[in-house]
Amino acid sequence: MFTYNVIIMKNQEVAKILYDIADLLEIKGELVFKFVAYRRAAQVIEALSRDIEDIYKDGKLDDVNGVGPGIAKKVVEYLETERSKYLEDLKKGLPPGFGELLALEGIGPKKVKLFLEKKIKNLKELEAAAKAGKLRKIPTLGEKTEKNILQSIEYAKKRGGRMLLGHALLLADEIVGELKKNKNVIKINPAGSLRRMKETIGDIDILVTSAKPGAVIDYFTKMENVASVIAQGPTKASVRLKNGMQADLRVLPEKEYGSALMYFTGSKEHNIELRKMAISQKMKLSEYGLFSNKFVAGRSEEEVYRKLGLQYIEPEMRESRGEIELAKKGKLPKIVRQDDVIGDLHMHSTWSDGKNTVEEMALAAKKLGYEYICIADHIGHLTIANALDKKRLEKQRKEIDLLNKKLDIVILQGGEVDIRADGRLDMDNQTLEKLDIVLASLHSSLKAGEERNTKRIIGAMENPHVDIIAHPSGRLIDQREGSLLNMEKIIDKSKETNTILEVDAQPNRLDMNDVNVRATIEHGCKIAIDTDAHSVDQLRFMNIGVGTARRGWATKKDVINTYKLDKMMKLLK
Repeated sequence: MFTYNVIIMKNQEVAKILYDIADLLEIKGELVFKFVAYRRAAQVIEALSRDIEDIYKDGKLDDVNGVGPGIAKKVVEYLETERSKYLEDLKKGLPPGFGELLALEGIGPKKVKLFLEKKIKNLKELEAAAKAGKLRKIPTLGEKTEKNILQSIEYAKKRGGRMLLGHALLLADEIVGELKKNKNVIKINPAGSLRRMKETIGDIDILVTSAKPGAVIDYFTKMENVASVIAQGPTKASVRLKNGMQADLRVLPEKEYGSALMYFTGSKEHNIELRKMAISQKMKLSEYGLFSNKFVAGRSEEEVYRKLGLQYIEPEMRESRGEIELAKKGKLPKIVRQDDVIGDLHMHSTWSDGKNTVEEMALAAKKLGYEYICIADHIGHLTIANALDKKRLEKQRKEIDLLNKKLDIVILQGGEVDIRADGRLDMDNQTLEKLDIVLASLHSSLKAGEERNTKRIIGAMENPHVDIIAHPSGRLIDQREGSLLNMEKIIDKSKETNTILEVDAQPNRLDMNDVNVRATIEHGCKIAIDTDAHSVDQLRFMNIGVGTARRGWATKKDVINTYKLDKMMKLLK
């Protein structure tokens, strides 16, 4: 089911240790070059296509760019012991709540250092100080920062302890892969909100069939990634994984597998409607099966839906948003699948802020079966992203032209141009006109207000050279809320100008979300599903972008990068 490479989890673990070290060094006032070195090493390891553990075992750790001898020692220590004494030592003397402060949107190590100096040690104290108007009195902060901090705290409360879909998929893939090694496992499938591809996940549910449930449960609780066992019974168990997330396993008889998979996949609202249908037909539906006076169905979900008189409903559509009514009539749309996608129109290379060359990105995309890609590096004056100016764009064009003669995949030259705070694009029209595809996006002034930011996007859509609005709201799910936008006006303008709205598949973006996808396609507009990949490994995020589009009921014809190249380019004009 999942296409993620499980080795990325170990790379992420190591990268997080290095990011944490960098933050603490900055909080403690160390020299800039020191914490910057740790951040750079973390970024490199995060983007590696090989398992950092394998690189270490091969004695090649010193060959990893940016990982010097000092940092290498910290990496080796973690790989061998799963702990970092250096990080633990850095935490000494800091209050337990400092991590809560660092996790807030817009709060970096500098601000945390400032708060700690002012005896603000945790989230509760920060909120109290902000509400009392004390933060605005601190030099370098002010009233606006105080207001933003209160908004960030509210956002953190809403977010809770949920994990990003992309990261939860990695964990689920790892668990499923490990359980499949057990000869007693017959069928296995993740369930819950993970299977419905919700953008954040509370815990991981796994369902299994087996003739020896006790053996499977025992194996599950002793897996390497398990930190502790929460509960264990003859047919189910709950464990705490090493990253703090909970995973639940249920072992079922073959006869109940389909009905249980349906029940534990949800959503709750969808299941309630199904049970009402069963009752209206003088039957009873539960996790154990569909019954009249006797067992009617339960071995498969398809069987249960069929016996209820319904067309099969894909997991991503099970949110009680009208899917059951259409399933009664057999009129559910055939939603897009990952193998329908034959191109990716938004990725970055080493020309701007990517980790791989254009050629490396193209070859990786070819392996995924794509027929074309668009290198959409940042252009203009966005220095933080190493944006390309006109001269560098011309040099990049020459490289792409040479690669198109050499490789069996079409590389389009695009550009991601920033929509400035005043609404102007950060590149002149003459330069934009030369690009194959132009993506425009918001990267600054995200809190400028609904009216202003809607106007900025609409202004970009009115530019004849802009083809796609990338990640419209600019949100980062685990860090910041996106811009307030009037999506109705933006979708209307999308239809009027034939500008495509993007589903950005980065795990912390998934922007547009599923609700806006559905509104867009119901208005007769098309979307693009892109990875916004900054490394070859991130190309695999297409899976969750497709999942978001499926939750929005998008079909193959609604997605421009399912079309052959010539047709796709015509759709952009």
